[in-house]
Amino acid sequence: MTAFGSVKIVGGLLPADLLGRVFAGDSQVPGTGPGTYGLERGESVRRQASRTWLYLLEVWQDFKRRIDGADDGPDAAEAVSARVTRERWLRILLRELGFHQVAGGSFELEGKSFPVSHRSGHVPIHLLGWATDLDHKTPHVSARAPQSMLQELLNRDDAYLWAILSNGATLRLLRDSTALVGSSYVEFDLEAIFDGELFSDFVLLYLACHESRFAHQGDGPETCYLEQWRGFAVEQGQRALDQLRDGVQRAISILGTGFLSHPDNPQLRVRLDPRNADLKLDDFNRALLRLVYRILFWLVAEDRGALLQPDPADAGADARARLREARDRYATYFSSARLRQLARRHRGSRHGDLFEAMQLVFDALGTEGGVPELALPGIGGIFEFQHDDGRALPLDEPLAGARLSNEALLDAVRALSQVRPRGGGALRRVDFGNLGAEELGSVYESLLELIPRYDGEQLAYTLETLAGNERKESGSYYTPTSLVECLLDSALDPLLDEACAHGTPEERVSALLEITVCDPACGSGHFLVAAARRIAKRIAAEETGESEPPDAVVRAALRRVVGRCIYGVDVNPMAAELAKVSLWIEALEPGKPLSYLDRSIRVG
Repeated sequence: MTAFGSVKIVGGLLPADLLGRVFAGDSQVPGTGPGTYGLERGESVRRQASRTWLYLLEVWQDFKRRIDGADDGPDAAEAVSARVTRERWLRILLRELGFHQVAGGSFELEGKSFPVSHRSGHVPIHLLGWATDLDHKTPHVSARAPQSMLQELLNRDDAYLWAILSNGATLRLLRDSTALVGSSYVEFDLEAIFDGELFSDFVLLYLACHESRFAHQGDGPETCYLEQWRGFAVEQGQRALDQLRDGVQRAISILGTGFLSHPDNPQLRVRLDPRNADLKLDDFNRALLRLVYRILFWLVAEDRGALLQPDPADAGADARARLREARDRYATYFSSARLRQLARRHRGSRHGDLFEAMQLVFDALGTEGGVPELALPGIGGIFEFQHDDGRALPLDEPLAGARLSNEALLDAVRALSQVRPRGGGALRRVDFGNLGAEELGSVYESLLELIPRYDGEQLAYTLETLAGNERKESGSYYTPTSLVECLLDSALDPLLDEACAHGTPEERVSALLEITVCDPACGSGHFLVAAARRIAKRIAAEETGESEPPDAVVRAALRRVVGRCIYGVDVNPMAAELAKVSLWIEALEPGKPLSYLDRSIRVG
């Protein structure tokens, strides 16, 4: 999701933060000046978009009258035909976006045909009839799912990096997704933009999909502005990840100091006194880290719309109304969005009601059955209170019953949810909705390099980089994505090919689900997540008959793969717990307990 209600990002193609900076005309982003859009110096891109907007509104309204009147007379078939949608709407839209040389398409690669309707230079453009399904085959219209067909073309031919796909109601901006699982695109809801007169959303569409964005600025498609934006986003994303690591480190220090300095926590200070040896500083630090990751998981799940109870398929009107009321109650009084908004606007007080409200949410998520009055399911996992097993101190025990002021909690939330660019400038919000499992894992594993320090006189808690840290002592090191992919190429892909050699699609799917992957030192799950993606994509391809299956089908397959094929072990209890979190976030099934991974991800 983005700040623009009609825009959806799939596959992290162009992050929401980048699109926001493009919309704002950030001079640090390459290609945002008027000259890059073919305008003269002193002209305004936004003013040009405004003139285009007024004209296209009239075109849309005329076209929509044809669509809305399609059921009223013999012209119905004509009104919804691909020809009318293309000529009366999409070709005009593209012309106003700078595409003046749109010709017939169709591509042939290695003996395989790709019936794309149009092209403009090196940009494949596939235009379909009104509201034609983009993700599935449509009888008598498309022999293949349009999204999958166009995505495969981009993935197989290096000459084409970006493409446009539209059915008149929505428009998708696609890119080669060879290195990803599933599709990768930005979708603009044209119907919502023009029916709802969402001018700001149209400006973003104009800025992102203008012909000048696709034009080569040098030798090869990788020189176009869209590709420059993507490279800029990758670079900024790495910096943002570094800043998130810093934010997590600050949050742990803030929370540690907040708990230890709170006047209602004298027992905690006594237990940490070296003369008592009742509570080790490392155990206190692990409890803080678990709390921070609970908060991070909460932010990610909520921003992805996967935290609250989903709509029951067979519920009546009364049950749906109660669920809506529960969601509204949660959003108004208990949501992480509310907490982040407070953190942006207020410093906080000495009261502790915000921490108590957050703990109520976490207790609900860790309790079987959850709290229906807040639409919170009981998902367990990282939210479940750990009991003493006789061998080690439970991760939750050091903070049990401890109090925390609003000031400390809001300060920690600010550290986690806002980053300041290294070169200066305004604070930017962390895009938790698109924060991946790898990012969460790498943040955790980088924290193993830090050791805790507690100044009992100043009641100050800090994390410092010193020799003898937990990473070195436990042999924990983050595995780069490139190495993970190389290992999967040689170890997993041959097994997938073997499974896909069976006779029928059903047999191939069954064989794929029989494959098991085990990482005996899984850390936070980087290798397991990547392996699950590969298996899931093969399953989705078999079930759809498409080499590039729709993202929703891959996600559905991923849930089965995570539940049946993936196993991991780690000596560090926190790492094993985060591996479960990474896999759950990747599979992302609203309301489904985290505990379904307890049997396959173990501590040992």
